[in-house]
Amino acid sequence: MRKSHPIRRVVLAGAATVSGIVLLLSLKPASDPASAAGAAPPAAAQESAQGGAQAAGTTSFTGDATQTQYGAVQVRITVDGTKITKSEAVKAPQGGTSTEKTNLAVPKLNAAVVAQQSPDIDTVSGATYTSEGYKKSLQSAIDKANAAAPPQSAQPSQPSQPSQSASAPAQGAASKTVTGTVAQTQYGPVQVRITVSNGKITKAEAVQAPSGGQSTQKTELSVPKLNAAAVAAGSADIDSVSGATYTSAGYKKSLQSALDQAGG
Repeated sequence: MRKSHPIRRVVLAGAATVSGIVLLLSLKPASDPASAAGAAPPAAAQESAQGGAQAAGTTSFTGDATQTQYGAVQVRITVDGTKITKSEAVKAPQGGTSTEKTNLAVPKLNAAVVAQQSPDIDTVSGATYTSEGYKKSLQSAIDKANAAAPPQSAQPSQPSQPSQSASAPAQGAASKTVTGTVAQTQYGPVQVRITVSNGKITKAEAVQAPSGGQSTQKTELSVPKLNAAAVAAGSADIDSVSGATYTSAGYKKSLQSALDQAGG
């Protein structure tokens, strides 16, 4: 009998092996069962659970941007019913030392708003301009929340005791804003604007005040205190701030002018 050539045997064995592999591959399912069923990867499912819109029943209000010496400050609050549940600065001064002061002040201001439930919050030491801009934009956001609230409902809620803030929101009746005449001082003009509701001062601010050199420091020291005192006293009978006598005197003159225009 004629013997087969060894090379021919190898070729035949290889062909048989390839045929077997092709046959096995043809029997494998066309797709993975989990993919065919449309199952989402675990990571995607987790992302969906953690993401999404804000909680039902809450509304966000963004205050007007307030320009400061170092940049704009703009605050957004989230309100649930009559309670502020979140406050954040969507704009704040950046660059150089401004970034450091923003990182220092904004978290404290955010927390203070939620804790106090009003704009009656303390200025952060070392970040006066940012703090004042924050409070002004916050007041604007609260005003928008109040305007959107149903009748006979204050949104967000305000403290029941008389506010010591220079920018306490008006309660109920319509308010009016009056600007006093300019009072000239040795270091520059001072002019005060007040908001009055039901015969009470609900907000006081200096639209003009001495600036430049030491005058800027004295203005930063005295004006917030004078604003708060005007709201607390409801009159121009307030104490002068030590170290800022001229600014205080000019402030009180302009404040009295505004009160006279508002009807006492």
